[in-house]
Amino acid sequence: MPDRQSTNVVQPYLFFNGRCEEALEFYKQAMGGEVAYMVRFTQNPDPITTPPGFDNKIMHAVLRVGDTNVFMSDGDKDSGTFQGFALCHTVATEADADRAFNALSAGGKTIMALTKTFYSPRFGMLVDKFGIKWMVMAVQPV
Repeated sequence: MPDRQSTNVVQPYLFFNGRCEEALEFYKQAMGGEVAYMVRFTQNPDPITTPPGFDNKIMHAVLRVGDTNVFMSDGDKDSGTFQGFALCHTVATEADADRAFNALSAGGKTIMALTKTFYSPRFGMLVDKFGIKWMVMAVQPV
């Protein structure tokens, strides 16, 4: 793991069934993130636990977006699909919301187009090309 983490935090951990490297690049571009840490299964000190065909796949990665770390992995290729949660990407301006929403929705599906709500000047929901549900929202001006 890179830097020490607080012991009282919740961090998303996403499994991509063999597409983690593609997802890392996609989210880096879509949200301006950076890969803070990455280890492949070939670097695993215990190769017995490496799933067949996953030697060069990503065992664990940390994508840093602003102050948030998102943990990512290729995981087990039989782990299924994402269900029951969404990630919320909160940005400073309406223009930032437009940019983020357009980037994340590339190859995905819009659930709710960006619109003004009582809690945000720009809010929308989508499912990206990896099946991850996102909410994008601009901070409400004070």
